[in-house]
Amino acid sequence: MEEPKKLTRPHTGRMLGGICAGIGNYFGVDATLIRIGYVLLSLFSAGFPGLILYLILLLIIPEDSNR
Repeated sequence: MEEPKKLTRPHTGRMLGGICAGIGNYFGVDATLIRIGYVLLSLFSAGFPGLILYLILLLIIPEDSNR
């Protein structure tokens, strides 16, 4: 039986906190595309509090325990 996927912040491939890299790994998408989408959504949407969401995700999503 396959182990369920977990959303974690990786130790490699991260720029700041690893949030975008972790989301990219979870969905099988390049982290750069996640970063670009996040920045565009943050810049062009007045109703999207990008920095607050990033900080919340940084607190919620655990670091990857595999080194």
